[in-house]
Amino acid sequence: MSTDQGKPVSASQTIMSELVLPNDTNGLGNLMGGRLLHWMDICAAISTQRHSGGVCVTASVDNVQFHSPILQSEIVTLQSHINRAFRTSMEVEINVDAENPRTGQKRRCNSAYFTFVSIGMDGRPSPVPAILPQSDEEIERFEQAQRRREFRLYMAGRLTPEQIVDFQAYLHSVRNT
Repeated sequence: MSTDQGKPVSASQTIMSELVLPNDTNGLGNLMGGRLLHWMDICAAISTQRHSGGVCVTASVDNVQFHSPILQSEIVTLQSHINRAFRTSMEVEINVDAENPRTGQKRRCNSAYFTFVSIGMDGRPSPVPAILPQSDEEIERFEQAQRRREFRLYMAGRLTPEQIVDFQAYLHSVRNT
């Protein structure tokens, strides 16, 4: 496939697993949030490098949701993919599940959106291929990523409310997640 046209979401799909060991936990025996964010950052970085074909750096982390604690000895599975590629940046969605190895029961524990920027050999942001969403779900995530990007730019003072195409749609989507 020519990357001039873009790449499918599946090309950036990354799945990695970790075992929660005692040195990963806090005094309650739960996985420390910082350790999980570290693993999420690695998973997201792999997705962005698969998509861009180069080195990428974390630009922002937003909407991290901690749904339930992850316990010592559980297996953590992280899944990431690119929702949308802009000129030099990409929004990455990361979902985290924990599995009790004794029962096999799995549950969604965390999710987040990271923004990464592709960096060229000159140390400056470099263009990335477009994302080619294929399924209805990928198309919906692609459209939602634009709204989240506009909100990020608004919060950073780089857009005014009038410049946001559909601020109400963004607020509605945030309330429903």
